[in-house]
Amino acid sequence: MRYQHKDLAAGRWKEFSFVEQMANIGSEVERAINWKNKNNTRYSSLAFERALELLDLTIEDEMQRGHLKELLRLRELLVDYFVSNNDYGSTQEDWHSYFHAFSFAARIKH
Repeated sequence: MRYQHKDLAAGRWKEFSFVEQMANIGSEVERAINWKNKNNTRYSSLAFERALELLDLTIEDEMQRGHLKELLRLRELLVDYFVSNNDYGSTQEDWHSYFHAFSFAARIKH
């Protein structure tokens, strides 16, 4: 597989806590939404792909097995929102609220 986040895929990602991983995924989701709002589908798609890559690295992380159900549902909802029909009715405000908590918690930690 060809990774955009090569150093993270090589093992560095596992050094991050669950909260830090989710905050980073959220940053890519926010970028994807921002580019989508600017009608730049190419950049939005690239940011979404990076978000999925990070999410998949988190799903593969043995230390995050306790979060597996949430992570898999998150992946399903993100794909539905960005590339499918948004059958679940997600909004950009929903995504902002969901990931904001992780970003806030990650900042507090440092």
